Amino acid sequence: MANITPNNYIFASLFTGVFDVNRNELLKTNDFSVVEQWYSSVLKMKQKAIVFHNTFSGEIIKKYSNEYIQFVNVTYDGKLNPNIYRYFVYKQFLEQTKLRIDNLFITDISDVEVIQNPFDKQLFLDNNDVLFCGDEPEILDNIWMKNHCEHLRNSIANFSVFEEENKHKTLLNCGIVGGNITVMQALLNHIVQLHEAYSYNNTTAYTLDMGVFNYVARTKFGDKIMHGAPINTAFKKYDAQNTNCWFRHK
Repeated sequence: MANITPNNYIFASLFTGVFDVNRNELLKTNDFSVVEQWYSSVLKMKQKAIVFHNTFSGEIIKKYSNEYIQFVNVTYDGKLNPNIYRYFVYKQFLEQTKLRIDNLFITDISDVEVIQNPFDKQLFLDNNDVLFCGDEPEILDNIWMKNHCEHLRNSIANFSVFEEENKHKTLLNCGIVGGNITVMQALLNHIVQLHEAYSYNNTTAYTLDMGVFNYVARTKFGDKIMHGAPINTAFKKYDAQNTNCWFRHK
């Protein structure tokens, strides 16, 4: 029986029209410069990728679409923050697509670059039940996360227990997340379920994305998590000289 070459993809998204709380600005529509570094790095790797968006014109899409990178237009109503809404988009796409996708990374698009192809690395190939993700030089028990998770803490019965049990563990970052398709669909199902339950009535100034991601990763995947080098460079350091990691996170 012939070996079937795995179909690997990277997903990213850009939704404009609402205030971006992370970049602290209202992103312009049809501005390709926001994604240019990500796009160029993916293309250099000759890696299949899909950009989900509500912003690019037909002219831009025609210019930048190719055999590796395609664009999918999404209707975005602004009810959920873009960092949350993307999980709903990815989950629905995976449930409805006719594409065969075996392995998947989902990344931020404005501050992440692909340095090496993650899918052909032995670490990835040898750990097909693992959730790979980025991290930060922080522990879960920090002031920003305590504030970020206020709504979740007040809404989910065992959230405080999760925080206490994991307070000294590394803070995971959802800007780079990957694994085989079974792992990734399970992750997206858990994340979407929580955001459906708690994000629509969130009145705090925080988006819940980091809180939900860390909660799901730590409680659902346990020791089946790999993060940090060689998956990602140091967060917010923009380590331009580092070519040994899979992704560069600014």
